[in-house]
Amino acid sequence: MTEKDYSGATTSKIGKNAKAGNELSKLVSAIKGEKKHSEAKKQEDENSSVLSKEDIQNYKKAGEIAKKVKDYAKSIVKKDEKLIDIAEKIEAEILKLGGQIGFPVNLSIDDVAAHYTPTLRDEKKAEGLLKIDIGVHVNGCICDIAFSMDLTAEKKYTKLIEASEAALKSALEVIKQSKANTTLSQIGKAIQNSIESKDFSPIVNLSGHGLDEFDIHSGLTIPNYDTKSDKQLGDGAFAVEPFATIKSGSGMIYESSGSNIYHILKFSQPREPFAREVLEYIAENKKTLPFSQRELEKKFGSKALIAISQLKRAGIINEFAQLVEKSHSPVSQTETSLIVHDGKVEILVD
Repeated sequence: MTEKDYSGATTSKIGKNAKAGNELSKLVSAIKGEKKHSEAKKQEDENSSVLSKEDIQNYKKAGEIAKKVKDYAKSIVKKDEKLIDIAEKIEAEILKLGGQIGFPVNLSIDDVAAHYTPTLRDEKKAEGLLKIDIGVHVNGCICDIAFSMDLTAEKKYTKLIEASEAALKSALEVIKQSKANTTLSQIGKAIQNSIESKDFSPIVNLSGHGLDEFDIHSGLTIPNYDTKSDKQLGDGAFAVEPFATIKSGSGMIYESSGSNIYHILKFSQPREPFAREVLEYIAENKKTLPFSQRELEKKFGSKALIAISQLKRAGIINEFAQLVEKSHSPVSQTETSLIVHDGKVEILVD
């Protein structure tokens, strides 16, 4: 699941992927009125600056599951199949294989670069240039992958898909060489040069991102063009995801209508009892991870829509916008996740 790129902007978590656990416990405590973690536990979380052995194993397990889910998704997606059926099958497969859903499956078509998941009553069908963005987590450690499929009869998007695939390979080669010392500029330049060499353009305001426990966008943004930034990748978990469009496209996205994907913005108690019940479910089951309208409706029925509206009005949750290419040109996406630790790089899904 992608992140808007603000020219390689980073947070204070550069190079270390600080633990999210403390913030998550705050969230659940705020909603349920439970006691906070001890000061000793808080200090332990804040001092964690690299991936633990347990983290590494969890990321690897998430990658193993994501690889199988990717292969499964490629085998079931067919032109004119309803998006809702595709999303439900993929998410069921994640659970079947022992993983948890890192974020709602994104199924974005043609000029929609990212951030669309179907509702239960969605009539949209798979067609054109379909991007499939999948998140798997194991104990909060997330593997974020994406690939594009050309569902046109004439296969008119094949070369565009190949451009983003080749760009990802180029970026990974750079990271394998320089490891934690890889700069954002090196990654962005590799992606940009690769895409442009095939006579396409990168989407410059979309990016890869850091991955943290129960945090899909953490640490830093990993650009898809040369930002001249000398900031280094550092140790941690990361998602690299080139987006490509045609040469005559704008190479930029804008935020369009809602995606049916939400996330919690702040710790707060809604006034309505049912909205509190829904928020408690989100906090306990999703923590800070994105969740879908579809998931809440399956749990609570159609009245979940009322709770979503109430939580939005209270500023407690926010809906991700669909990310659409400004000139409405087609966009391809390719993504994988990796971990950098102990002087080495491990790609979670090849």
